[in-house]
Amino acid sequence: MTEIATLPSLAPLSVELLLAVGAMALLMFGVFTGERSAPTITGIAVALLAVAVLMLAILDNNGATFDGAFIMDPFARFMKILTLIGSGVAIAMSVGYARAEKFERFEYPILIVIATLGMLMMISANDMISLYLGLELQSLSLYVVAAIHRDSVRSTEAGLKYFVLGALASGMLLYGISLVYGFTGQTGFTAIVAALAEGRSTGLVIGLVFVLAGLAFKVSAVPFHMWTPDAYEGAPLPITAFISAISKAAGFALFLKLFAQAFIPLVDDWRLFIAGLSAATMALGNLVAIQQHNIKRLLAYSSIGQVGFLMMGIAALPAMGGGSLDTAAASALVLHLVGYVISNLAAFVCVIIYYNWTGKEEIADFAGLAERAPYLALSLSIAFFSLAGMPLFAGFATKFILFQAAAEQDLLWLSSVAVFFSFVSLYYYLVVIREMYLGEPEEKTRFPTPWLEYTALTLLIAGVFLIGLYPKPVFDVVEDSTATIFVSEELDSGEDLVGVP
Repeated sequence: MTEIATLPSLAPLSVELLLAVGAMALLMFGVFTGERSAPTITGIAVALLAVAVLMLAILDNNGATFDGAFIMDPFARFMKILTLIGSGVAIAMSVGYARAEKFERFEYPILIVIATLGMLMMISANDMISLYLGLELQSLSLYVVAAIHRDSVRSTEAGLKYFVLGALASGMLLYGISLVYGFTGQTGFTAIVAALAEGRSTGLVIGLVFVLAGLAFKVSAVPFHMWTPDAYEGAPLPITAFISAISKAAGFALFLKLFAQAFIPLVDDWRLFIAGLSAATMALGNLVAIQQHNIKRLLAYSSIGQVGFLMMGIAALPAMGGGSLDTAAASALVLHLVGYVISNLAAFVCVIIYYNWTGKEEIADFAGLAERAPYLALSLSIAFFSLAGMPLFAGFATKFILFQAAAEQDLLWLSSVAVFFSFVSLYYYLVVIREMYLGEPEEKTRFPTPWLEYTALTLLIAGVFLIGLYPKPVFDVVEDSTATIFVSEELDSGEDLVGVP
């Protein structure tokens, strides 16, 4: 019988409760005070996210609640801290942009907080139902913020396309979940593993394909990427950064948990399929990015290409059995995810700063930027070199570990494809860098210094170098946390998850 939630059993949910109550309180405050409260609500929203990070760092609230549907463990804690910090950065770098574009509304930071709440629920999900609730809470909030600039036709179009295609993906995901439930009689991840120990059916594999298709849409994997370029180009720049980096982090945390837990017994059925999706995503994202002239569309296709690299970590997950617990692929995936989030946010902060100055977003408009804003040009170059996987930067260290993990699972061909497309990505990043350093600026005057954005940018660039030059401390933390997501090989002994009470 399902346990009745009591106050002590809600301890693992403490951060989510804080964000939910805080978002509702901010909404009521905004409704009664009007649009003039937008700056105050923005500051409180950032403070709320900072308090949530402190709670995760201080509180020892590991455990499960709602009959095991929601789990707090070291992996969830690590990914939630990454998500919350990224969300705080996204809100902070929206301030100047929203004011310049005249859509500074109090609803905006509240929707970001609610989307972040959905991401935290996704990260802790241990059941198909809680997985779907978290995913849709995030998605519905992102549909709205993508179209929040109501005076912009592009923003409205972006939100509409995102919503329509997102609804289709949600339907596919729900249909897949219903098939998995129909053929196993379970919705909990570990209960599904136990059911799969008795064998699998064709219907279950079809359900798995639909679930994979729904999740592939959420992370922009080929061939479910069609919404990404238009949504990224039309949405306000800070929202594009938020979707590109932070929602990807939560999406892959969920992806990893689901396939390392519920579907790991079917690894031989889905490994090559996901490896194929990974290769196709790398190919399309990086090749089409070469043809782009708009910086937002370039970053959109770059993001699709990066999803291909991240999916290598899913394809390289080890099969159950064989004695020791092999967490190399999962650790490599999460480490690369951290490097990607930091590098991608740094690139977007640079683009946002430049847009706030000029209102332009074509690659040709970046001509001569190194002369007018040397620090910004240098920072954007560092972010691009990291995304391309050049030595000394975060992307090189994290890609090297990820490619090695894939090769160790007999996916050497996939690692070779990844190395090739890493070099391809360097080409279109160099196109932008060439414009910045060799192009002729329209004006010679220096740009002003935005201290808030430059402070955030400096911290992100420091993270790029820290992971690039000395990744061991971060990798050790990642390795310790990812060990808790794997299904125990001794399910009949009473332990469902490694490291979870």
